[in-house]
Amino acid sequence: MSNILPNSLIKKLGTNPFFDQEAFKAAHESGEKLTSIRLNPQKPTTLDFELTKPVQWCNLGFYLKERPKFTLDPLFHAGCYYVQEASSMFIAHILRLLKLDQNEIKALDLCAAPGGKSTLLNATINSDSLLVANEIIKSRSVVLQENLMRWGYPNVVVTNNDPTAFRRLPGFFNLVLVDAPCSGSGMFRKDEDSIDEWSEANVKLCSERQQRILSQVMGAIATNGYLLYSTCSYSSEENEDILEWLIDEYELESIKIPLETDWGIEETLSKSHKAAGYRFYPHKTKGEGFFIAVLKMKRIQPSFSLKKIKLEKSPIPKDGLKGWVETDQEFSTLLHNENVHIFPKDMEASVKALQQVLYLKNAGTMVGKWLGKELVPSHDLALSIYKDKNLASVELSLEDAQNFLRKEQLDIALFEGVKKGWCLVNYKNVSLGWVKVLGNRINNYYPREVRIANM
Repeated sequence: MSNILPNSLIKKLGTNPFFDQEAFKAAHESGEKLTSIRLNPQKPTTLDFELTKPVQWCNLGFYLKERPKFTLDPLFHAGCYYVQEASSMFIAHILRLLKLDQNEIKALDLCAAPGGKSTLLNATINSDSLLVANEIIKSRSVVLQENLMRWGYPNVVVTNNDPTAFRRLPGFFNLVLVDAPCSGSGMFRKDEDSIDEWSEANVKLCSERQQRILSQVMGAIATNGYLLYSTCSYSSEENEDILEWLIDEYELESIKIPLETDWGIEETLSKSHKAAGYRFYPHKTKGEGFFIAVLKMKRIQPSFSLKKIKLEKSPIPKDGLKGWVETDQEFSTLLHNENVHIFPKDMEASVKALQQVLYLKNAGTMVGKWLGKELVPSHDLALSIYKDKNLASVELSLEDAQNFLRKEQLDIALFEGVKKGWCLVNYKNVSLGWVKVLGNRINNYYPREVRIANM
């Protein structure tokens, strides 16, 4: 492990006469560790740790004075907040300036795992909008699915596909976010091991891979739709040079994003097209290294037609979900491997279209397993913001909540007065999962694969 920054990187950054090399080096040598979280607006509660300053470009983001043990916090597992690096929360500022939070859109997060940017998109775009969160690596797609399950929103589809699959959805998305795999120099302060792994050769390989990924998804962007391109790299080959390539190859227009001067974010311009990019340096902003740019699709794109999508009658009786999900919401249902999934009614054709051309890990909220006449509820439903508010529930102490998350046996005395059957367990009025109340014991249904293994 080394904390000596690569000379070739410093030299290239130093070609900018306004770049402060000494301050940049000092920020990395300081050893400062920043921790920030972003709150889930649909799961308000009182946290067990102190929030300090807000993240200036994200109204839901906050810095923490100290980093707690998040794995021991029931509210983390309940999806009340997401631990996210502050610089990448700038996406929320972009979405609001583009007014993508005000209109119904279809959005794609192409390289979505572990889910920070997907949950940010989910919390910021209009609730009538559809979000597709994709991850090509199978193991990482499982983590993505878990984090979006915790977040609890029903308007998201999780997919596990190669970017080439999205060619089958021409002009489908109004917004595509590509947080591209990169050489990782922006994470040098946070992860010193990444310094030893960095090389100019890897920068070149990453740049080529970024172009391949982008070329595979460009056709899926609607006319006048937006591409958000980001990396955690300082290298121009992965940032401004990619903007040059995109504008050369496609009819894209660079969009400038207004900034507050005290944020410390640096606007850069590409060499020929003067495309705007936004750089975050740790000696200037309260965050790690990050780059993002916004481009608008100006060419006339082919458009995927939803008219040819055949909608099928739901196999679930009209009142089959009564008492499980909110009755004042209009949902469509999807039955897959005996599991019932719900999503907003207006998204039915879009979800069916996705099902035809992509491999879906999850669609909307998986409510549970349908046994013909009754439902066995899923963990997804316990964390959903649209579960029925009248479901039986019991409030637990911190110690009991942690025991539940370890999948340990709970004292039946905690459920005195609760009728036999399914019951939610809560911590600070937020649901953690299901138990089943039996005559002489409590069965803990917290999923084994996400339980806390060690305290």
